[in-house]
Amino acid sequence: MSADDQQFLDLLSSIPNQIRRYSGDVADYVDKTIDKVADEIRDTLSTAPWVPDYVRPPPPTRPPPVEIVSMTTYERFSDWISRHKILTGVVVVAIGYATYKTVRATKGLRKIRRAKRARNGGRLEVVVIAGSPTLPLTKSLSLDLERRGFIVYVVCNTIEDEVTVQSLSRPDIKPLGIDITDPPNAGQSIERFAAYLQAPHAAVPRAKPSFLTLKAVILIPSLNYQTSPIATIPPSSFADLFNTHLLHPILTIQSFLPLLTSKITPYGEKSATPKVLVFTPSIVSSINPPFHAPEATVCSALSAFTEVLTAELRPLGIPVTHVQLGTFDFSSFTPARPTGPAQAHISSLSPADTLQWPESARHAYGRNYVSQSSSAISAGRIRGLRGSSLRELHNTVFDVIDGSENSDSVRVGLGAGLYGFVGRWAPRGLVAWMMGVRKVNELSTWDVGEPYQGSASGSGSDSASRGSGSSENGEASASEFISVHRDDDGHNVWKLG
Repeated sequence: MSADDQQFLDLLSSIPNQIRRYSGDVADYVDKTIDKVADEIRDTLSTAPWVPDYVRPPPPTRPPPVEIVSMTTYERFSDWISRHKILTGVVVVAIGYATYKTVRATKGLRKIRRAKRARNGGRLEVVVIAGSPTLPLTKSLSLDLERRGFIVYVVCNTIEDEVTVQSLSRPDIKPLGIDITDPPNAGQSIERFAAYLQAPHAAVPRAKPSFLTLKAVILIPSLNYQTSPIATIPPSSFADLFNTHLLHPILTIQSFLPLLTSKITPYGEKSATPKVLVFTPSIVSSINPPFHAPEATVCSALSAFTEVLTAELRPLGIPVTHVQLGTFDFSSFTPARPTGPAQAHISSLSPADTLQWPESARHAYGRNYVSQSSSAISAGRIRGLRGSSLRELHNTVFDVIDGSENSDSVRVGLGAGLYGFVGRWAPRGLVAWMMGVRKVNELSTWDVGEPYQGSASGSGSDSASRGSGSSENGEASASEFISVHRDDDGHNVWKLG
């Protein structure tokens, strides 16, 4: 028998099964329909008045009506949670984080922060602050550490700095003269300071002398930076910036490294490990906005330097903490400003600054510069909000010194954590758009005229007079601007004037 015959026989054998299945489905449907019709007839006859009682059928039995009971508040809440599991998880995590931060902050405020003292009340712990005495941050931190029982030494490079420290009129805030620009002289100053720590000191006459212990070296670089397009910043300004804001802090830490690694400890006491704290502004360096190249460059370089320093000192058991600063309220240390709360390290962006630029630079950058200066989240500040209280910074610094805070990096101040998150996860284009930066697509329609030659060519144009400035104020000189002009073939290119 061939395969076709076998397939035909299989088809014939399956016909009875299909007939049986279809006939069963038809019978079930007919039965249900007849039952439904019978119920309808019975219901109609049971209620018809013309049917005699002895032939009237009983009414069909119906299930009792379902009683509708309203849900309780707990049941509605449970039902909402079951239908929004992801949202519920996010809310729970947010509430948990807020609760943790609140409990931790409350516990931190109740903590008693005082430096160790001798039995006769004399001060034993020394903190060195390497920062300009004229900075409000240096003043506030010096006064707070002195109030908590430390002997504070402020590094001074000039006689004027020593006079500023002495003007605080605090006996335990003292100047420490170190000329960083002269390495041999700086080394001798560090040696004298080490000998001073190793010598016994009496708090009052005829009291038992005690030895001092170096607890921390705090580095506070300059927090004031120029805001301007890169094209309008002369090379001399960049050189001065790197010398004063970057090289000077690095040389300061380098001068203290021999003292830190020696770990000077009084005789008979446990070895004390000094700590290093490096402060840097974190808002601008987190998002790297336009027109902030000086601050973004210097802060990023200092952050990288701090990471390398941490890696080198970790095997020696010397902890290094990078304190990334947000915005603080320095209204008690700076003159009141009519335009808003005082800012710690934010240079005010003014539209009048663009008048000092060459004509070509104003066309290329002026609109975005002014838009960014007037935006609600202009770099380094959130308009309408005051900075964090200095108490938050003081408590954080003390916790790092006494070992309560062991993190390599600490963010403190308004906007420090927020801008760090935005800079890490938010798209750069979105951040720039929120700050008012827009695309400039009209370069080909601008007629800049003759390229700007600067003072070397004796040009006396109006843009040259606006572009020139005093080198003492850090402004760009006329001969150092880079001119922007249109080439003969109609393409926009950057050329030297």
